[in-house]
Amino acid sequence: MSSSDSKLPLRDIPGDYGLPFFGAIKDRFDFHYNQGTDGFFRSRMQSYQSTVYRANVPPGPFNAPKSKVIVLVDAVSFPILFNNSKVDKTNYFDGTFMPSTDFTGGYRLCPFLDTCEPKHATLKGLFLSTLANLHNRFIPLFLSSISELFTHLEHELSDKGEAYFNTLSDDMAFDFLFRLFCEKSPSETSLASDGPTFLNKWVFFQLAPLISLGLKHVPNFIEDLVLHTFPLPFFPIKSDYKKIFDVFYKSMGSILDEAEKLGLKRDEACHNFIFLAGFNSYGGMKVFFPALIRWVGAAGESLHRRLTHEIRTAVNEEGGVTFSALNRMSLTKSVVYETLRIDPPVPFQTAKAREDVIIHSHDSSFLIKKDEIIFGYQPLATKDPKIFENPEEFIADRFVGDREELIKYVYWSNGKESDDSTVDDKQCPGKDLVVLLGRLMLVEFFLRYDTFEIEFGKLLLGSKVTFKSVTKATS
Repeated sequence: MSSSDSKLPLRDIPGDYGLPFFGAIKDRFDFHYNQGTDGFFRSRMQSYQSTVYRANVPPGPFNAPKSKVIVLVDAVSFPILFNNSKVDKTNYFDGTFMPSTDFTGGYRLCPFLDTCEPKHATLKGLFLSTLANLHNRFIPLFLSSISELFTHLEHELSDKGEAYFNTLSDDMAFDFLFRLFCEKSPSETSLASDGPTFLNKWVFFQLAPLISLGLKHVPNFIEDLVLHTFPLPFFPIKSDYKKIFDVFYKSMGSILDEAEKLGLKRDEACHNFIFLAGFNSYGGMKVFFPALIRWVGAAGESLHRRLTHEIRTAVNEEGGVTFSALNRMSLTKSVVYETLRIDPPVPFQTAKAREDVIIHSHDSSFLIKKDEIIFGYQPLATKDPKIFENPEEFIADRFVGDREELIKYVYWSNGKESDDSTVDDKQCPGKDLVVLLGRLMLVEFFLRYDTFEIEFGKLLLGSKVTFKSVTKATS
C-alpha cells in the first residue's frame, strides 16, 4: 500500500441488498430487463457516488448469499480480484454461480479451481506448455483458416449483397482451434461442420443465468422464470457434448499422453482442453472477433487507410506475415488492445475475500470483510475516466508509443495485460494468443481489402456484424 493510499478516508461501502428474497428479484429484473447490464451498474455508481458499492447480481436469490456482492467498477480497486493471496476463486468463473459439473464430464475443471488447490498448477502448467509447444503453428494455421473466411465472405456478398460475419467468424475460430489441438480439420471427423453449433448450445446452457433473450412476445417474468430461476439441465445437449468429447479424445493423443505423465487422467485432461478450446478460446473469439470488426468498421475509412499503410509496409519490408513484421505494427496492436478495453469479451470477475482486506478507489478506502463476495464489472473499470481520456470513445492509437503503458489497465484476461500468465494465477493462459490472432485478423484483412462497410447491432453475447461491402486492395 502506498503512502498516498494510506491517507485516503475509510468509507463505509454504500448500497444494500433490499428486502430478503425480493431485493434480489428486483435487482435481477433491473439487470436483465429494466435497466440492462450496463445501466444496472452505472445507475448504482451514480446513485451512491461511489465506484465501490453493494448490490445483488444474478442469478440470485436462489444462490444467496453469493449473489450479495461488493461491486467494483473502477480501475484502481479492480485488481484486488487478481491478488490470489487476498481472494479465493474456488468455483468462481462465470459469475457468482458454478454450472453443474455434468457439463464437464463430472470434473471441476481448472478455471473453477483456486490457486491453492494442487491440481490447478498441474493443469495450467499443461495448458501453458502445450501452447508454447504449438507456438510455431499459430500463424500458418490461422492464415489458412481465415483465408476460407474471406472466400465465404466474398461469395455471400456476391450472391446476397451482404454477408453475416458472426457465423463465418465462429466457423473460422472453431476450425483454427480444432486443427491447432487435434492436428486435423473438423471436416475429417464425425463433427463435420457441427462443431460451432454444438459449442454454442453448450456455452449458452452454462451462461443462461447471465443472458436475456429479449423475445418481444414473451413476457419478461416467463423468460426470467425459465432462464434465471434454476440452472438449465445438461441432458438436452448431452449427446452433442459426447460427440465433441469423443472426437477430441481420439484426436489429442500426444497432448493426453503428456497429461498422463503429469498424473492426470486422460478423460479429465480432455474435458479440460475442451473447456480451454471450446469455452475460453472459442467463446472468447465468438465475442472478440465481431467486436474488433465492429469498432474498426465504425471508425471509418481514415483508420482503414492508416492500418493499410502500416500493415502493407511492414509485410513488404519483412518479406511476409511474420512475428517480426507484426512487432512493427504499433497501430494494429493498439487497435486490438483498444477493442479489448472498450468491449471486453468477459465482463465479470468474481472472488471471495480470504481475509479482511482494505481496498482503494481513486478517492476512498473500503473494508471488505472475510468471506464477502467481490464482483468486478469490467466494462466500467476499463472505461475509468480518471485513467483513460475520453473513455467511451474508440481511439485507435490510444496505446501507441509512450501510452502503451496504459495496457496495464486492460483487464480482459482476468489479470493486467502487462502481466504474463503463470501457474500461480488465474489469468487466461491463452491471452497472448488472442491478442496475436486479433492482430493477424487485421493484417490479413487489410492485405486483401482497402476499406469496408458494415452494419452492426447487439446479440446475446457481443456484437452482430453484417458486411455490406468490401473494396479489394488496389496497391
